[in-house]
Amino acid sequence: MPRSQAPTSTMEEAGFTLHTERLGPLPLINHFIERIGLTETLSRFVASDRRCAVSHASALGVLLRSIIVEREPIYRQQETVHGFADGMFGISAREMGHLSDDRLGRALDHLFDADRTALLTELVLAVGQRFGVRFEEFHNDSTTISFCGSYRGAGGRQIRGRTAPAITYGRSKAHRPDLKQLLFILTMSADGNVPVAFRCTDGNTSDSVTHIETWNTLRAIAGSSDFLYCADSKLCSRENMDHIDRAGGRFVTVMPRNRLEDAQFREWIQTHTPEWTLVWDRPNPRYGDGPRDCWYVHRAPLPSMEAWSIVWVWSTLLTLRQHARRLRNIAAAIEQFEDLRRRLASSKTRLRGAPEIDLQIKLLLEQHHVGRYLKVRRVVREEHVFKQARRGRPGPDTAYRKITKRRFDVQWVIDEDAITYDRRSDGCYPLMTNDRTLTAAQVLEAHKGQPMIEKRFEQVKTVHEIAPVFLKNEGRIEALFTLYAIALLVQALIERELRQAMAREGIEELPIYPEQRQCAHPTTEQVLRLFSLAERHHLLQHGHPVQVFDLKLTQLQRQVLALLGVPPGTF
Repeated sequence: MPRSQAPTSTMEEAGFTLHTERLGPLPLINHFIERIGLTETLSRFVASDRRCAVSHASALGVLLRSIIVEREPIYRQQETVHGFADGMFGISAREMGHLSDDRLGRALDHLFDADRTALLTELVLAVGQRFGVRFEEFHNDSTTISFCGSYRGAGGRQIRGRTAPAITYGRSKAHRPDLKQLLFILTMSADGNVPVAFRCTDGNTSDSVTHIETWNTLRAIAGSSDFLYCADSKLCSRENMDHIDRAGGRFVTVMPRNRLEDAQFREWIQTHTPEWTLVWDRPNPRYGDGPRDCWYVHRAPLPSMEAWSIVWVWSTLLTLRQHARRLRNIAAAIEQFEDLRRRLASSKTRLRGAPEIDLQIKLLLEQHHVGRYLKVRRVVREEHVFKQARRGRPGPDTAYRKITKRRFDVQWVIDEDAITYDRRSDGCYPLMTNDRTLTAAQVLEAHKGQPMIEKRFEQVKTVHEIAPVFLKNEGRIEALFTLYAIALLVQALIERELRQAMAREGIEELPIYPEQRQCAHPTTEQVLRLFSLAERHHLLQHGHPVQVFDLKLTQLQRQVLALLGVPPGTF
């Protein structure tokens, strides 16, 4: 029978159709968005326009949910919203028809014009009240967001009375010096690693000049100045530390290698053994049969030049890694120098001038960081060739003349004394604090919370895919980055609530990984994946609803919702 003449089913003859609506994890996300009062806060800070069918706050809410669920370019937001059930993105079906890319762009313009610092501060204060997040210890760091494009006009121009960040070249933390960038500065609370402050600045901004403004913002959030502020070595400047200390603040930072105190300790340790105190003795995190992960601390007897405490930290695994890395770098550099020697010995070499060869030696030493361990010098080798003085057959009385050819060569020796000197202090680094009440172990514990902010940067770059950025206007880009910071806030709250509930209920692991593998520290990405296929079905007859088939939650889904405090009826 031809395909066009196939008989219709009984349900189709009776006028029945089944309409499927995708829910995904949006009901769970909306629950947390409502708890922090995001929509109301956006409505107060972002100016409204009665001529718009979709308010600016609602349009920004659509973008925020899209970042958390499935990141799509702005020009595809209408398709994304239509793929989900009505109201899941905070707007109705009628409003979906007005959700164009131009509408979303104008909403970003209004967010750029708003007082975004005050907006984020109010959101974080609401989080502290409603979720009980403590503001006693903060961790700050920054990363760079690379841009593919020229962005010639994004040089820090004025947009409607506000200065937009300059998208320009700078020290790329993504190791892409060929791309322009912006600096993404994030601060989070140690309680659950919840982001509490965000700022976007010019791509060539040094981290050392950003801490004072960040610390002042945190003081407004915490309501006092006695919180503990942790940051990397860029905080360790006299201006930054004096500002925090004079205002009654506390800090923990890493002392950079160019400080005199660092060199003095590494010289002292050559002939002395510090009184190390064991803080942690843990199994090897990577290899079950590997050496144990031991951490020691030692408070220096002499304070810093600013009269602040110095705590030296020693890690046994870091000692092994640094020594192995040094040997790898030396071996790689020697291999490169042997290749350079072969090139110089070749008759077709293009490296004929001494300045060119010296530059190659310098670049190789810098590339492998072995200038301290390899002593390399350029030498001249003479090659002697004897030729007849006159033409003809050689005989016993033939006179010869000597022709000397000079070729450049390189020689190197390994400085064993320098390797031995540095190996004595492998795995050691200094921490500085102005809080004399903290023990050496407490200083280390505060510093060890710093790497968790790198996890937030990894999430914003991989899970939320902040780059590539499909926008040209730098004002809209800065506003979009603010939404990414809010998305990180929502994501961190979901993680914090779930992990705290697991600890409270005595649950060590959940089978939340693919193939129901156990997970001891669930992330929001895995939680959202658990609900990614959630759907609701409507049975219609001649276009009229007959019955609704709600989502049937699995036992694991119900357990996760119960731990998060989300009613199952939300789905």
